Amino acid sequence: MLIHRDPPATYTAAPEWVTGTVHATPIAVAGPTSRLRIDDVRFEPGSRTHWHRHPEGQVLHITEGTGLMQRRGGPVEVVRAGDRVVIAPGEWHWHGAGPTTSMTHLAVLTAAEDGTEAERGEPVTDAGYPAEPIV
Repeated sequence: MLIHRDPPATYTAAPEWVTGTVHATPIAVAGPTSRLRIDDVRFEPGSRTHWHRHPEGQVLHITEGTGLMQRRGGPVEVVRAGDRVVIAPGEWHWHGAGPTTSMTHLAVLTAAEDGTEAERGEPVTDAGYPAEPIV
């Protein structure tokens, strides 16, 4: 057992994965003894991931704010603090803040045996992202 008392370093998500400002703090990092990854991710208003998918799926637990998400072919859906979202393996999706609201979630995934955690797709265009405040 290891107890880490020092806070993990927060990083800004790379622009090739997100639109806008997104900060992530690693809670658990996949490595030689575990394929589990958990991040605490904060999306500033208007920020969102690009389309992407995870080979082993993903679970999101919304901890603060109100955000948006969509799976390929489905409607844009509102998520709020307390919601849990289970994303199937290989399911194309995006998630992020609302246009005027921030959103924070815990992102939980298992890396594939080869270490792959996600495959990136195209950005979510402004035309595909609701411009109106969400209720």
